[in-house]
Amino acid sequence: MSRLAELEARRAALLTRCAQQRLELAQRFSELNAGGGAGLGAAVAAGSARAARHPLAWVAALAGLAFMGRTREVLTVLAWIRTALTVGARVAQLIGLVSAVRERRSGRTRGAGVAS
Repeated sequence: MSRLAELEARRAALLTRCAQQRLELAQRFSELNAGGGAGLGAAVAAGSARAARHPLAWVAALAGLAFMGRTREVLTVLAWIRTALTVGARVAQLIGLVSAVRERRSGRTRGAGVAS
């Protein structure tokens, strides 16, 4: 029973601490908005309104909601995307190298055919 009483006391202490932090945050937000719409509060509101209209913001928000609470899956997907991008970049370099070699060979054969 003493363990249960200890846990209940700890829970009560944490709840009072949360209430204090909520009050502190409310005071800070009221200080930010006290500027009469000017200053940081207005800048944040304008920036968030602009961001809300951006299509990539919506895609990011939907992806965030889809993966919420699935940390392992998100990290797996990000690792696969990173690997795919790395492989794609290397393939692009290889294709560029092969096309440069082909251009040199075709230039040599064309130049040799014209000279004879």
